[in-house]
Amino acid sequence: MNYQPPPAAPSSQPLRPTPAFIGASWAALAVGVVSYGVGLWNADMTKSEKGFYAATLLLGLFGAISLQKSVRDQAEGMPVSALYLGLAWVMVALSLIMLVIGLWNSGMQLNEKGFYGLAFTMSLYAAVAVQKNVRDMAYRP
Repeated sequence: MNYQPPPAAPSSQPLRPTPAFIGASWAALAVGVVSYGVGLWNADMTKSEKGFYAATLLLGLFGAISLQKSVRDQAEGMPVSALYLGLAWVMVALSLIMLVIGLWNSGMQLNEKGFYGLAFTMSLYAAVAVQKNVRDMAYRP
């Protein structure tokens, strides 16, 4: 029988993300945002519709980044106002609701609606991952 000491307690400092994860996060964000933008640029819709979909993406990106930061700050014991945290949740939910209602009521083909939905959700997820990486890189363990 070989004695093995118990594993060390996890560090309070987060582990640094790998370069592969950092690159994949930035690539996913670029692909999502650029795809969404190119889709809007080439879409056969009015400028006001294009503006609506662009503003919805920007609202969603800002909301997702704010929400991730607020949740992480809370998890690390930093004070976060309930108002700001609540507004971040509302902005993410509102952007998703706006996108769904906009797509539901649009005259687009189903494959176009799916394209915008996928590009939108990919962009939001990637924005959260990039923000996490930026935050983790700030710690120098």
